[in-house]
Amino acid sequence: MIPRTAALTLGFLLWAGTAMSQDGNFVSIGTGGVSGVYYPAGGAICRVVNRGRLEHGMRCGVVATAGSVANIDGLRSGAFEFAVVQSDLAYSAATGTGKYAGEDPLEGLRAVFALHPEPFTILAQADAGISSLADLSGKLVNIGDPGSGQRATMEVVMDALGWDQGDFGRVFELSAAEQAGAFCEGRIDAMVYSVGHPSGAVQEVTSACGGVLVPVEGPEIDALVADRPYYQSATIPGGLYRGNSDDIASFGVGALLVTREDVPENTVHLMARSVFENLHQIRATHPAFSTLEAREMADADPGLTLHPGAARFFEEAGLAD
Repeated sequence: MIPRTAALTLGFLLWAGTAMSQDGNFVSIGTGGVSGVYYPAGGAICRVVNRGRLEHGMRCGVVATAGSVANIDGLRSGAFEFAVVQSDLAYSAATGTGKYAGEDPLEGLRAVFALHPEPFTILAQADAGISSLADLSGKLVNIGDPGSGQRATMEVVMDALGWDQGDFGRVFELSAAEQAGAFCEGRIDAMVYSVGHPSGAVQEVTSACGGVLVPVEGPEIDALVADRPYYQSATIPGGLYRGNSDDIASFGVGALLVTREDVPENTVHLMARSVFENLHQIRATHPAFSTLEAREMADADPGLTLHPGAARFFEEAGLAD
């Protein structure tokens, strides 16, 4: 984990670099916490972009953030040009629905390409008596920090079940980086992630602290999947994590790389070309990326408009619908 002072310094340098992006020579990607999957995703993208900087002149930097909600806020404010965001939150922000109901739609939000699937994941203490969603009632549960995608998805699940925070014994709002420590110290009974698998953070909790995966299923979850185009049923394969040999049913979203419509077409085209021409290198950087396929990545999201720069690349590459 990066020390706080170092993280603040890194953040300052990257944000300062963003301020220099007016000439199009520097772009930044909002990601997530350093222990999650969004941060290495952004790092992998920037590495393939920067490897060709002598040819094309563009540099790329990664910004660690609280996650999808913070990334959408950053795009809205112009703090960075690209971000990794959950598909459900991207759709809601673009349409002014869901979590963003009552806010002005972020009409300039544009898709670049899809990344890995992200099943909603609940981990519980082995001795906490939690084997289903219903068993979370009365327990000590970390529902995620307010800027994170997992918090947003947990609130959707709670709404579907007719729950509020008072249904838990105690609610925690820890970040993804903080919750593993709290779990292993026994301060919480359960915690949530929206994450690609296999996940190093989930590996830590299951291997070192005996965490068990909890199914996220039932008629309310089935209705969520049926009613929303950005959700799909998902399975966390058995055997990925110590002590968790059975397949675990859940639902989930996908991670998207998104941008704004005012980011130049050539900049987005270069970003897409750098990634797709070096996809084998992207796959090798993290287990969650090992199954990425170009055609699935090009089909970013049916509810979000594709940026013209990405659309042009997919047409050139034979990946357009």
